[in-house]
Amino acid sequence: MGVVALVNVLVVASFVATTLCAGNFNQDFDITFGDGRAKIVNNGQLLTLSLDKASGSGFRSKNEYLFGKIDLKIKLVPGNSAGTVTTYYLSSEGPNHDEIDFEFLGNVTGQPYTLHTNVFAQGKGGREQQFRLWFDPTADFHTYSILWNPQRIIFTVDNTPIREFRNWESIGVPFPKNQPMRVYSSLWDAEDWATQGGRVKTDWSKAPFTASYRNFNANACVMSNGKSSCSGSNRGSSSWMNQQLDSSSQQRLRWVQKNYMIYNYCTDIQRFPQGLPKECTSTK
Repeated sequence: MGVVALVNVLVVASFVATTLCAGNFNQDFDITFGDGRAKIVNNGQLLTLSLDKASGSGFRSKNEYLFGKIDLKIKLVPGNSAGTVTTYYLSSEGPNHDEIDFEFLGNVTGQPYTLHTNVFAQGKGGREQQFRLWFDPTADFHTYSILWNPQRIIFTVDNTPIREFRNWESIGVPFPKNQPMRVYSSLWDAEDWATQGGRVKTDWSKAPFTASYRNFNANACVMSNGKSSCSGSNRGSSSWMNQQLDSSSQQRLRWVQKNYMIYNYCTDIQRFPQGLPKECTSTK
């Protein structure tokens, strides 16, 4: 089955206070580490992260968000990227932090990346799903998105949903909904586990490794001094605030999970001999 276009179901009402659609990396992000290995160029329209044997690099958003739809175009490290990890995630701070993860695990030339996803709530993660991709993520930029609202989290790739994590607080499963999160990204060396469980190491003769970013977009509720730009009557005026997958999107999700999912914690009986997590066996 070929990739088909999705119905555009994630339209944001124009009058809600959000970040600007045409993101500028100089305005939207701070470099967090790398000692010059992270670069913002083209008048803020392009950001690159690099990794060599001495250090990786990273950045984070200036704003904190509490719900929204976050998009970022990424072109991953080409060639032999074994041992490298490119991350793109939302995270709050502190030991009981919330986090929503995309992690891209590199591989040797000609072998596919592994797209690793996870959700942390109140400091607890362990909700991994992993995928291959149906395209070469190093040949061009592709859009990786996180839709996060009080009912669910939806991971999408080029507008195709690959994962949905619902709010199961009704059965005692924590859900990230109270802590504002920043957008983070980093490129770093994880040769001890990233590629084939650490059996394939980083080839430093190929360094520096570089990933590229553009077109950041946050249609989101911005938190400032404890107040949300979506507070009061504006809270429900964005379509993503109550967004769920329509029938077409559910079909695409099933297609991805059938053909491209390579690990799902909800089917790992060996990992959970006492029974799968509650959210894995519940239905609404």
